[in-house]
Amino acid sequence: MKKLLVFAFVLFGLASQAQEISKNAIGIRIGDNDGFGTEINYQRGLGDNNRLEIGAQFNGNKNVSIFKGTGLYQWVWNIDGGFNWYAGVGGGLASVSFDYGDLPGGVDIDNDNDEIYVFAAGTAGIEYNFDFPLLLSLDVRPEFGFGDFRDDLGFDFALGIRYQFD
Repeated sequence: MKKLLVFAFVLFGLASQAQEISKNAIGIRIGDNDGFGTEINYQRGLGDNNRLEIGAQFNGNKNVSIFKGTGLYQWVWNIDGGFNWYAGVGGGLASVSFDYGDLPGGVDIDNDNDEIYVFAAGTAGIEYNFDFPLLLSLDVRPEFGFGDFRDDLGFDFALGIRYQFD
């Protein structure tokens, strides 16, 4: 029991020490918007409390495949220690391919199998910056699309895991 308590205090002590956000972070976001998807993304610090995030996302389901390129400008605020919250705005370009076979909800799209559309995006989330070069985040990214396939508001909830470096 004593060993367990000592281990818990050591782990808590390591987790509670603050570390500055690195200038660079690369990793993945795993989320769900128009089907389960994964985004490979990169964050670049632009100042003490702002950064640029760019990503390439692949997602879909059995009827739809989507590739998105996203760029976001983010502001970051410290909550306590290694905990931060952030918010930002941006947009991107998406390419969608779909199969007319069994689209759910009776979606009727013209005769093309592919479409390219633009979207505006926002982001808000919370992250934890560990003492070693790992950054975990949980965020929501509302996206408003401008196209036949996506002409409404969609929400992308995701877990991010990133490696930080200078």
